[in-house]
Amino acid sequence: MTDNVLKNNGLSSVGIIGCGWLGSSLAYHFKARRVAVLATRSNAENTEQLNNQGIHAKVLSLPAEQALLNSHAIFKQQCLVVAITPQFRQGRVDYADKIQQLVESAKASNCVEKIILLSSSAVYNGLSGKVAEDSMLDMSADKVSLLNQAEQAVLGFNSHAQEASSLPDDLNNKKAYVLRLSGLVGPKRHPGKFLLNGRMLKSPQAIVNLIHQQDAVGLIDALLQSELCGGIFNGVSSTHITKKQYYQAAAKSLQLPRPIFDDNDISGGNAPKIVSGKKTQSALAYSFVYDDLLTWLEQAD
Repeated sequence: MTDNVLKNNGLSSVGIIGCGWLGSSLAYHFKARRVAVLATRSNAENTEQLNNQGIHAKVLSLPAEQALLNSHAIFKQQCLVVAITPQFRQGRVDYADKIQQLVESAKASNCVEKIILLSSSAVYNGLSGKVAEDSMLDMSADKVSLLNQAEQAVLGFNSHAQEASSLPDDLNNKKAYVLRLSGLVGPKRHPGKFLLNGRMLKSPQAIVNLIHQQDAVGLIDALLQSELCGGIFNGVSSTHITKKQYYQAAAKSLQLPRPIFDDNDISGGNAPKIVSGKKTQSALAYSFVYDDLLTWLEQAD
């Protein structure tokens, strides 16, 4: 018990908004560390499922009436992890508005000290070559503008805190982080299983930018316990091989037929996009568990 308290570095409670595949793993991680966890899902059925799994959960559906949202128990937590999905494939365009609502409720709370938005490396869509947190985004690219708006809304929690406080920035306990996660793999998300439908895969020379669930959880934990004043961070492993190489290895690990690629689908001379994890690695004292995802493929089932 003493070890847990020391390792938690003052972390007492975490709210996980949108507690799905990644959020559930995060909830179990913090419960094991004796940190109080409250999770939310958007409907009663999924919320009941979480409660049955031992994760304390309540319904939170967005968009919502702001005053009602402000009174939700999730905003009584010390730290918030926002893990809701944009639902772009379902035609939703209100992701940034939902995030803004959450930030407004956090601003109105006297309890919330830190917010992490789990964003996506899809914010780099339209770019090529090595991309980093300070890269100029291509706002004309599909969905990038909405992802950026959501990120800026969360970072605005930091600005609000600084404006409302007479303390210097380094003494202000209100912090906002954006963690741009690359493609997630892990339990029940073996990339080889995407090959079972037998479809031809596009962009064989594209570079895979991926992160294992356990390392995403580790980075979230490291950010919440850090003294960093906020900012944007990439969450990505060091495995940078072509999509063709990676999915061939994934198929082999599951003893599936070699995947079929559209070798004619090659981007017009643009360098493959590689998401840099250099800033995150230098800022956080975190060692990846699965930095080599080819080795993980050989061990995963």
